[in-house]
Amino acid sequence: MRRGVRRAAVVLALLAVLTPGAPARAAAPLPLERYFDNTAVSDDARPAEADFDGAGASLSAQGLTAAGWTPGRPLTVLGARLTWPDRPAGEPDNVRADGQEVRVTGRGDALAFLVAGTGGGTAGGPGEVAYADGGRSGFRLLAPHWRTGPLATRAVTVPRVNMPAGRSAGRARLYVVTVPLAAGREVASVRLPRATDLHVFALAVRDTGRGWTGTWAASTSGHPAVGPWTDRTLRLVVRASVGGTRVRVRFDNTFAAAPVRIGGATVAVRASGAAARKAPARLTFGGARGAVIPAGAQAYSDPLGFAVPAGADLLVSFHLPGPVKAAPVHRLAVQRSYLSGPGDHTAERTGGAYTTSLTSWPLLTGVDVGGGPGAVVLLGDSITDGDRSTVGANRRWPDVLAGRLRAQRAVPRYGVLNHGVSGNRVVTDRYPGDGVSTDQAGVSALHRFDRDVTAQTSVRTVVVFEGVNDLLAGADARTLTAGLRALADRARAAGLRVLGATVLPCGGRAACTPAVDAERRAVNAWLRTGGAFDAVLDFDAVLRDPADPARMRPAHDSGDHLHPGDAGLKALADSVDLRLLVP
Repeated sequence: MRRGVRRAAVVLALLAVLTPGAPARAAAPLPLERYFDNTAVSDDARPAEADFDGAGASLSAQGLTAAGWTPGRPLTVLGARLTWPDRPAGEPDNVRADGQEVRVTGRGDALAFLVAGTGGGTAGGPGEVAYADGGRSGFRLLAPHWRTGPLATRAVTVPRVNMPAGRSAGRARLYVVTVPLAAGREVASVRLPRATDLHVFALAVRDTGRGWTGTWAASTSGHPAVGPWTDRTLRLVVRASVGGTRVRVRFDNTFAAAPVRIGGATVAVRASGAAARKAPARLTFGGARGAVIPAGAQAYSDPLGFAVPAGADLLVSFHLPGPVKAAPVHRLAVQRSYLSGPGDHTAERTGGAYTTSLTSWPLLTGVDVGGGPGAVVLLGDSITDGDRSTVGANRRWPDVLAGRLRAQRAVPRYGVLNHGVSGNRVVTDRYPGDGVSTDQAGVSALHRFDRDVTAQTSVRTVVVFEGVNDLLAGADARTLTAGLRALADRARAAGLRVLGATVLPCGGRAACTPAVDAERRAVNAWLRTGGAFDAVLDFDAVLRDPADPARMRPAHDSGDHLHPGDAGLKALADSVDLRLLVP
């Protein structure tokens, strides 16, 4: 009965426009669910009730439930708040895109679509946004295939696919794809592409930054085995690049197959070790003490009045009732954090309960402060991540850059978000994006760009400083520069200022052969003259040895001939003309 009423409503709306003799006018945009015409989800016991792809295949309702994707569940992915369709298995739950005009409102930086393709490959095409002021802008929406699309960019993996005769081997993927919006304009409606192999489950306007500045962030580099942690409290130490009088934190369940429960969380300013200056302040999530984060989703804490001093170490503590056997992790923290024995110790000022040290940052991916001018994202590899810098001393080049910004008044005092991942490459994945990690060097910069750049809080400018790992792995200059150009183009399309940095010399390292150095020099020549970026930071010129340009200056080399030491990292940060960061 419910399905029939909905279909009748759509038919009546169309008849009002198409009936002969009626005044010629465009149909009023309808909410997305009023257009649902395809059934993607079936109960494992009744697989024939859905046909997602036209060949009888469908998503397992039980598999979605195991991932925490239940009917009507709000899901925050890539900073956008979406809702999984509130439909039981066997009822229409998505629309095949065919030029429908969908009612959606709000102001923000992007539109987010929860989608998948069912054709022979990527599905999609051009669409259009209508604004409340009468203006319009176009976009191109592309959705990877639900069975064969990349795991590195999927929002969630459904562990099984149903067929009319029963379960099928293989897994399914669903994706969140974002497209930029005109800055500051109120959205009134969205016209979907005409591509019936493109299935849309939800869409929303994303606003990741209004009223907030990112002060600290870290990328998820993999999903390794941990603990297992049951009834344990993690107390993570992070450095605030800018201050404010309000705070919120972000947890990410990226790459996961199952939900994770945060039992409770607090924030405090660190005194020393795991001890806080004052009693930690309690964080809430939608008014609740904790949160359950579905697979692939995020949780933002509620805004909390809390003084964050610029340049201070914060303690973000959270209780994991567990069991947690694997978790999204940023492997190389270059900072000692802490793990407690049994119990919820989030509210404790002293650090006595925290008896084990951690050298990674699990689950926590962002801290924001109220107000401020926005943030700069530094997208990089281990050199940006701070490998070989002094542990716990905050001598990564992003830390030094943040200190320079705090100490001046000539340009805005931006937050600095360090999205370096040790071992990361521009064009190829190290971690495949699914399953328990054996490699924690992350998915490629191309595959993590939306999550680690455009979805970050209040980002204004991005600096791309990657490439040496691609070259050491055998990539040539043409392949690498094509990837760098793609990153620059995507940043500009998102309305960001984008800077490129030249690749440092690595002579003296066994894998850094003369052939590799020739490719590196070709990449740097392209960066300096190619015009792909709004400006170029010539880090190669800063650190190379004048007597042997294939090597770093000895005073700047950490000793492994790849990573600068503290002095070299400071030289990089000190060389940046801060005016280049301003959009």
